[in-house]
Amino acid sequence: MMEDSGQPHALLRAAVPRPVRTAVVVNPAKVADLAEHRRLICEGLEPAGWPEPLWLETTPEDPGLGQARAAVAAGAEVVFVSGGDGTVRAAISGLAGTGVAMAVLPSGTGNLLAANLGLEGHVAAAVRVVLDGGRRLIDVGEVDETGDCFAVMAGMGFDAQMLAGTSERAKKRIGWFAYLFGAARHIRDRPMRVRIKLDGNRILDRRARTVLIGNVGRLQGGVRLLADAEPDDGQFNVAVVTARSLGQWAVLSLGVLYRWRRVPRMELYTASEVEVRSNRAQPRQLDGDLIAPAEVLRVRLHPKALVLCVPRPERARDLAEGADRVKEKA
Repeated sequence: MMEDSGQPHALLRAAVPRPVRTAVVVNPAKVADLAEHRRLICEGLEPAGWPEPLWLETTPEDPGLGQARAAVAAGAEVVFVSGGDGTVRAAISGLAGTGVAMAVLPSGTGNLLAANLGLEGHVAAAVRVVLDGGRRLIDVGEVDETGDCFAVMAGMGFDAQMLAGTSERAKKRIGWFAYLFGAARHIRDRPMRVRIKLDGNRILDRRARTVLIGNVGRLQGGVRLLADAEPDDGQFNVAVVTARSLGQWAVLSLGVLYRWRRVPRMELYTASEVEVRSNRAQPRQLDGDLIAPAEVLRVRLHPKALVLCVPRPERARDLAEGADRVKEKA
């Protein structure tokens, strides 16, 4: 369960001119060369006079929650998180509400939060973001029954089926394109009957293929699904997708890619608490990481709960704004 930081606005820093204590939470299974990965981080920090970070490796039993908490207990002011979506999500659960900043170091095959920061595949740029001092307090979602947290989006239905149908081997070989093959396996599956409750009072009954509850808007490959999503506005953006046939999916995809103001077969709502209840157990995901199937997905929003290291400018709706400049600088 998330800790309460008290006054989160006081924790935001516009710049970090002095060296600070850092830690690295790393999933060794997602990093091809740990020694090289560590060298890149240390060499990135050394010119600025920052000390070598505390190094904490995840395990199959603890994918990052315990390590993130250990970093906080050791006095780290910034925690680098290096791994796939599961590692990043576990670390979010350990850092949300503490005031300790999280920096995402791209590695692994998912990295949905890194994609939203525009940093996928750029470790040097991710370190540069930390040194530049860009910090932003973002909202965090929490699943009621488990206490699991997420920063990007939660989903139930087709999106989780797509993730489940995509092999790790395919992701390693062709990257995010592998998800297209996972999607093809389930694109004609029958829809689910869902009752969606928004903020406890507005109720929607739908035959939907998927329901996405987003805090920020980018999917894998940089596709911006939720154009109006802002990471710190105190609201989820909820997308209810009702496409069934190949033709309907094609039109919906065009609408998303070309950023039509109204996308066919996709309804959009906002809420800070969302409950999705299906007529049968459905696959579910948080930030691109599968969680146990269930008939219900119930999430609530914690406003400005996580300090995130971001490219400048800090107030942009899109977290990736400024990433190209940082990459050039790195």
